[in-house]
Amino acid sequence: MATGSNSNPSGTVTFGFDWLTVALVLGSMLLLYYVVPLVSLFLSVPAADVLTRMTNPTIMGAATTSLLSASLSTAIATLFGLPLAYWLARTDGAVAKGVLAVVLLPLVLPPTVGGIVLLTVFGPGSPLGDAAISAGVPLTRSLAGVVLAQTFVASPFVVVTGKSAFESVDQTLEHASRSLGKSRLTTARHVTLPIAGPGILAGVTLTFARAIGEFGATMMIAYYPRTMPVQIWVAFVELGLDNAYPVAILLVVIAAVALLILNTVASNPWE
Repeated sequence: MATGSNSNPSGTVTFGFDWLTVALVLGSMLLLYYVVPLVSLFLSVPAADVLTRMTNPTIMGAATTSLLSASLSTAIATLFGLPLAYWLARTDGAVAKGVLAVVLLPLVLPPTVGGIVLLTVFGPGSPLGDAAISAGVPLTRSLAGVVLAQTFVASPFVVVTGKSAFESVDQTLEHASRSLGKSRLTTARHVTLPIAGPGILAGVTLTFARAIGEFGATMMIAYYPRTMPVQIWVAFVELGLDNAYPVAILLVVIAAVALLILNTVASNPWE
């Protein structure tokens, strides 16, 4: 039985499924799979109860640790990642491809494996880890450990997104600046960075959102001080699902704010 008709370029009429409608129906099923659990989360606990639990000192401590560590991780990733992104955007060849592959590696590694990798360098028993302990600044079970874990897993976002932003800049503008006697650094500061700014902001936003939501590597290298994802796990295991809701809702709100930034002042890398 025909369910629709279409005209092909030759002018003849053919009958068949409207595949655009079919695509919408199938895609809507996945969309509902995203939306329904989120709505269910917000309906599971009265708003007043959530606000009351948010004032719990344990939750406030986890939120403070997460915001501070994610901010530090994002700053470190931006400081070192943007120069690397610029180099990758202006360099071709096998070396650049190899460097990009290394940058992408933390994105495909399971987070717990990332934590184990970091422990071999910064953990007790490693030369660097023991030296840090002797100096009184342990790199595990500390804020430094949290920052190390978050930077490892989140920094690729600022590099990859920054690379795309730099590549979108018309290089003839840079050549014009250089022809006027401006150095490469001056050209980057006054020409490249302003144009690539929205894309760079997108990378910074994604890095912060990924850092604040990091769980696996953080659990491995720095169980204390607890971040919000770790606190969710502890509350779920020790006290039950209801006690994990407040922090989960807070993380969803932070993710929503990140998406708002991506779709307003930043350049959404997925569009």
